[in-house]
Amino acid sequence: VIDPVRDPSQYLAAAERRGLAITHVAETHLHADFVSGSRELAAQGARVLAARAGGIAFPHRALVDGEEVDLGGLQLRAIATPGHTPEHLSYLLLDGGWPLALFSGGSLLVGAVARTDLIAPERTDELARALWRSLQQRILPLPDDLAVYPTHGAGSFCSAPAGGRRTTTIGAEKAANPLLAVADEDAFVEALLAGLGTYPSYFLRLREVNRAGPVVYGSRMPALTPLAVADVGRLIDEGATLVDVRPIERFAAGHVPGSLSIELRPALASWLGWLVDPERPLVFIVDPDMDRVDLVRQALNVGYQLLAGELAGGSDAWEAAGLSARQIPLVPAAQLGGAVLDVRQVAEFEAGHVPGAHHVELGAVPSEIAELDGGGSLTVMCGHGERAMTGASLLTRAGRTDVAVAVGGPDDWAAAHQLPLDTGR
Repeated sequence: VIDPVRDPSQYLAAAERRGLAITHVAETHLHADFVSGSRELAAQGARVLAARAGGIAFPHRALVDGEEVDLGGLQLRAIATPGHTPEHLSYLLLDGGWPLALFSGGSLLVGAVARTDLIAPERTDELARALWRSLQQRILPLPDDLAVYPTHGAGSFCSAPAGGRRTTTIGAEKAANPLLAVADEDAFVEALLAGLGTYPSYFLRLREVNRAGPVVYGSRMPALTPLAVADVGRLIDEGATLVDVRPIERFAAGHVPGSLSIELRPALASWLGWLVDPERPLVFIVDPDMDRVDLVRQALNVGYQLLAGELAGGSDAWEAAGLSARQIPLVPAAQLGGAVLDVRQVAEFEAGHVPGAHHVELGAVPSEIAELDGGGSLTVMCGHGERAMTGASLLTRAGRTDVAVAVGGPDDWAAAHQLPLDTGR
């Protein structure tokens, strides 16, 4: 298994279906975007392979450039490819010396490469140049028809720019990857760094979590404990964070005051990790039909272990106990009026936004609360509504009462009014 996520159940189940055992786990680098499942699989009998330069603190086979691991008829060769991280390894799968596949980690992605600014600002240029050399000297000389399996894919904040398909070949990347079409090292560095946006704050701590090795849960991952209203109230008083993962329409209709809206979807982990203190216990509000296993898996995957439980009966139980609920109006994007706050990423905003909209990326809203405390009503907008509701919940938690959320995005506004969107800041 290459670069496993925290919950190893999918890999164990796949092996069991095939009557196989997982014998090795290979890490390409110390991950910043998720907690690795290598230690979990090691507890199930697998041997961990990782770069010696990474210095991980739990048992593993420490590999250096060119070292090969016998897989019983196949060989796995470690190739030093620093850039995305200093210790980065790619793995070349060989059959009798013939290359079968490259597991490229973050060195080469589909139509992209992984970013080089996650270690320290002062090392970004150095690592970008190291990545250029890794690509030119170690990866691109491989056969054009060689299959490439990256770790990072579409939507990953590690990708620069965001990738598309999940697999590729060396030849396809030579032909179509814009970062490989540049003239020289300086042009590569300039193009790469120009595409870097912001990234979640949890990236700053997960490398060390993965170096030390996370808690091992074994065959049973944590489950959410049902909590009575009184227990939830006590936990909130003691500093717990209340996260409401219901659809935004449900949150808008009525939610516990002070709760943070992060709708359960694949992006939940990113926004949880960006906006919530990992040192505070988490209490969730979940609808009965929602996937609690996925919710727990996403929380653990970005290093959240203080999962206190869920409010039994959800927000209905809160109101049934005679406690107040809060509402947030929903406004179709076509009917926007007044001040608009766009919380999308910079690149999205600059590609096109409603004229006159103020821009603050969602991840920066907590630090900009004071600046956003102006007079009059405010409608928060993103591309669909989920991020906008998260932003609105941050604002109402800080005390604003005149906040609405746009359902839809700038394209819906433009289509309804037959007007162009603004570009630039």
